[in-house]
Parts: sequence; C-alpha cells; structure tokens
Amino acid sequence: MFGFFKKDKKDKKDKTDKKDKETANMNDFYEITIAGCKRRLKKFAVSDKLDIAAFILFGDVEITEKSAEALLAKSPAFDVILTPEAKSIPLAYEMSRQCGKKYVVARKGVKVYMGNAISVDDKSITTQSDQKLYLGEDDVADLKGKRVLILDDVISTGGSLLAVEKLVGQAGGTVVAKCAVLAEGDAKDRDDIIFLEALPLFFK
Repeated sequence: MFGFFKKDKKDKKDKTDKKDKETANMNDFYEITIAGCKRRLKKFAVSDKLDIAAFILFGDVEITEKSAEALLAKSPAFDVILTPEAKSIPLAYEMSRQCGKKYVVARKGVKVYMGNAISVDDKSITTQSDQKLYLGEDDVADLKGKRVLILDDVISTGGSLLAVEKLVGQAGGTVVAKCAVLAEGDAKDRDDIIFLEALPLFFK
C-alpha cells in the first residue's frame, strides 16, 4: 500500500517536472508565421537585459522563396537590388531570380577584384563591433543612375540600413524602397520601410 502511494507521488512529481521543463523550453523560442510559413525562432542573449529571436534564412528554402514572392508583391518598380553581406544574400538571389533584376551585395571586406571600392561604417544589433561595408567599382557602375531596392533579412536599429543608403548615394543611385522580411522592435512603427512581419525584442 505505502509503496503504491510513493510511486503515485513520484509519478506526479515526474509529470510536474516534465511540464516545467516543457514550459521552460517553450520560453526559449518565439513562434512566428512568415509568408504562410510557421517557424520557431530560438532566443539568444545580446546583453544581460535583452534577448533577441534569431531569424536565419540560410538553408530554409521554403521561407526564402515565399518571402521573396511576398516582398516583390509589396515593392515599387526598381532596377537593382542591394543587400548587405551576408544573411540576406539567399533572399536577394531568390528575389532576383523571380523578377529577373540584378542583385548587388555590399561586402564586409575588400577583395582584390573590387578595384576602387567605396565604403561606409556599419553598426547593427547583432554585431559585436563596428564594421564597414564596401562596394567594388563594378557594383558602383551597376547602381549609378538606377532605382535601387535595399533589402535585408531583419531591420532593427536601422544601422545597417543607413549604411547601405549611404553607399547608394555615393554610387549615384536612387533608393526607391527599403524592405526586409521582419521589422524588429520599434522598427515596426517606421513608415519608410516595407516588411512582412513584426518581431519583438525580449527585455529581461
């Protein structure tokens, strides 16, 4: 008899522990639906007071294709896509493939084949230190006099967005729109960007 009660008590404790563990695991992720695709984004700490939910396009063909289609439907007429290296490159490629327009990548370093490159300073929420973005002389020629659609995977503080805008200005192009899959934090309240879904910040 006493053995039965002990086992019953243990089973209840195990169930409670399992439920607590499942709740804790759920709190480690943020669920979101983007262009009809449901995803669970893992949260990571960027400081002792703030977590972000990481949105990674690499390897996710479905959401890349569907996000590209949705963003193109929202975008005005343009001649070329410009995106910063590197997480949004698959999206830029897919949008380029679907619409037949060229895409250009603002690089994080200068390569020997870039010629007389231009550069601007860049700072984003996921970058530990300041960095630069570069365009080679051939990329500059591709942007000069063109209507440019700036593309990123996530717009948050707007630091990278501003840097890319400056590159367009230096290259002699005209920004017609700035778009991203997600607008993070207060970026969702901006009226000068195109995005598919809002992504909250998680303050501790």
